[in-house]
Amino acid sequence: MKNFEVDIIQIRDRSFHIGLKTAERILDRSIVKMWSEFFEQDIDYENMHSIYSAYAPHLLEELEGLAQGLGISSIRAASMFSGYHVPKIDVMGCTAILTDEIYVRNYDFSPNLYDGIFSCIQAENTLATAGYNLQILGRHDGVNEKGLVMGFHFVSYSGYTKGVSPWAAIRMALDTCSSVDDASALLKEIPHSACYNFSVGDKKGNIAVIEATPEKVYIRKDEKLLSCVNHFQTSALQDKNRSAINGSVKRNNYLQSFQGKKRTQQEMFSIFAKKNSPVFFQNYDQLFGTLHTFSYSFQESRILTSLAQGKDVLDFNFHNWTNGADLASKKMTGYIETIN
Repeated sequence: MKNFEVDIIQIRDRSFHIGLKTAERILDRSIVKMWSEFFEQDIDYENMHSIYSAYAPHLLEELEGLAQGLGISSIRAASMFSGYHVPKIDVMGCTAILTDEIYVRNYDFSPNLYDGIFSCIQAENTLATAGYNLQILGRHDGVNEKGLVMGFHFVSYSGYTKGVSPWAAIRMALDTCSSVDDASALLKEIPHSACYNFSVGDKKGNIAVIEATPEKVYIRKDEKLLSCVNHFQTSALQDKNRSAINGSVKRNNYLQSFQGKKRTQQEMFSIFAKKNSPVFFQNYDQLFGTLHTFSYSFQESRILTSLAQGKDVLDFNFHNWTNGADLASKKMTGYIETIN
């Protein structure tokens, strides 16, 4: 069994300095070399800049801070971290359940392409957020100070094109949106690079699954419970699904079995995080192993999160954090039985 760690980063500052301080934290980490090698080609910087200027200009400032802190050009920083026009990666998992009270999600992928950072960020001109970094600037999943919570779920590369990655889209939405409706409106406008589901909930108990393709976006809603996995369920998008979705359908059926069965945040979190759970996977060599569990209570503003098979759970009130109560924890540790 091999351990892996996630650093907890807490920054309250202007967007540029958030980028600068983040760069200081990752300067000597292997993640910088990894993303540098993974994103070898420069992107269409002008188009990326135009999109981000329209929807999240503060992220351009953060990119500038990253560039300065790492001693690289603005174009290179955008190529490595912006989440625009990223290359195809064959398989991704991810499972989420949403009710009008709680959100719980497992992120499934490979530890070899994992930032290993959980950030609590409070910028001057955007909403405060907490979540797991992906490609540094983006987020696997997270929540903001208004109680909007989101995660992404890969579906397919049907219609793949230049566009915004789902993890960059989540960062944009968490930084600027206050509700499910706000996030839905934003995701209808952003140019998506591929086919993804977005699981979304807000403090008022509104929940939705936003099914997004490069050509069109559909929204599924329910008042009590929604499950979100790795295939589209809207009939108009069935042709966008991959041919082999049996595992995704099986997970969805399992989550739907909780209809009418009230579970607390702690109970559902434990169901997702346990090694023997139907939604916990260890196929890390196939890019499908559970890396972390993230959950949020809409009414209690409570975040519960842990790494795979981690003994300690990060448990805190995010509302208190936004009011200045810093976390004492600096790291989280998890354990993986097989790493290629």
